[in-house]
Order: sequence, then C-alpha cells, then structure tokens
Amino acid sequence: MTVDPRRFISINGIDRRDFLVRGGGLVSAAFLAACDSGGPKSAEKLLRYAERKNLVVERKLFRHTHIDVAPSGAHDAGNKLPSYFVSETVPVWDESVRGKWALDVSGVVGNPMRLTLQDLQKLPQVSNRVDHYCVEGWNAIETWTGVPFAELARVVRPTPEAQFVDFQSFDDDYHESWDIESAMHPQTVVAYGLDGKLLEPAHGAPARVFSPVKLGYKNTKYLTKIVFMPRMNGGYWTDRGYEWYGGT
Repeated sequence: MTVDPRRFISINGIDRRDFLVRGGGLVSAAFLAACDSGGPKSAEKLLRYAERKNLVVERKLFRHTHIDVAPSGAHDAGNKLPSYFVSETVPVWDESVRGKWALDVSGVVGNPMRLTLQDLQKLPQVSNRVDHYCVEGWNAIETWTGVPFAELARVVRPTPEAQFVDFQSFDDDYHESWDIESAMHPQTVVAYGLDGKLLEPAHGAPARVFSPVKLGYKNTKYLTKIVFMPRMNGGYWTDRGYEWYGGT
C-alpha cells in the first residue's frame, strides 16, 4: 500500500514510528540518568512520575478528542487492507477445541459480563467509515461495524476507579492497554464487521477493538477479554519498546 504524504505524520523531522519508539521513554530516561546506584527500586517513584508526564505530553500531541472524517472521494482499501498477527499462522477460533467464542468484560465494573457474538450483535451498533493509521506511516480507509465501546461500558458499569482498559486476545496472548478516555471516544468500537460483512480471521474475527484515535498496533484483534483497570499496564508491542499511548 502506498503512503499518502499528506497524512504522514512527522515531528521535528522524525517519522511517527521513530518518534514513538525513540521518544516514548524520554522522560523516564532523563530521570534514570540522574538515579543513584540504588538500582531500579530507588527509581520506582520517579518512573511512575515519568509515566504520568509522558501521558500528559502524548495527549497534547495526538488527536485525543478528534473526530475522524474520511475524505468523501477517497477509495476504501477493501481487500488490500494488510493483515497482521503475531502467531505463526492466521489465528482462527476453533470451537471444537475452545468451545463457543465469547467476550469476557470484567475488572473494576459493577456488572461483569460474558457476551457471545450474538449478544454483541443485539446491542446498539454503528458503522464508522474512518481512517486506519499504521505506525509505519500509511493509512487506509475502511468501514467498521460494531458496538460503540461507550455502550458496552454503559452495560457493565465501570467504577470511578476504572482509568485504563486492557484488550486481550487469543493471538498468542497479544494484548494492549489504553487510557479510558480513548476507549470511550465516540468512534471506538468493538467491531465484528468490516465493509458490510462479518469480520474474517485475517482481520481479527470474531471481534476486535478499533478506533481511528489509536495506531494499528493498539487496536487488538481476536478479542477474548476486556478488562477495566485502575492502573495502566503494558502490551505486546509497548513491552518491546513501542510507545504506550499510541495515539494518532
């Protein structure tokens, strides 16, 4: 897929991927450089502070409250949308081995639930024609159909403690966590449809999270669990050096 230079994000001459990988730990690194020889334990409070400061910077840099509007004349990517997964082969939910697929929604909520695909389809749904932004620099337009995350949250009733959300997967235990505000964005959906059809395994079936306010690696496919949390945790790519916030 070709890169649209009008939509490629560059920050001080550094492309988006390099900025996220190299810049994500900037504040943390500055503090660690000043630490004494007491080791990681002595740096724990400073690192927690650095994480909070990084999050403030990221929220200002990226489109936290932006509503994505795809250009009316732009073509949808269709079957040219790349497929990514971390397993050796395309993950497929095998009912003969795992039983019927269902999505567990739990954590600091008042009404934890286990929802089958049919249960999800009975909830209010939307179809959003929006951009998909990849950390590599390209973007693609697709129409995602599913349950608005805010509607799912309304049903499970997260407590005030819920400040983060972890999206977990059966793709070799892939997961990524988000800030609650991005999860509650009006265009964030638990998607089970793509371009008018049910999701296929190549793009995250039976269900995945999708939002144009997060880069592709944050949009966990092959969902099995959504966990509301009081504290942030990492993720498959963020634990490997990619920036945690992953905004667009």
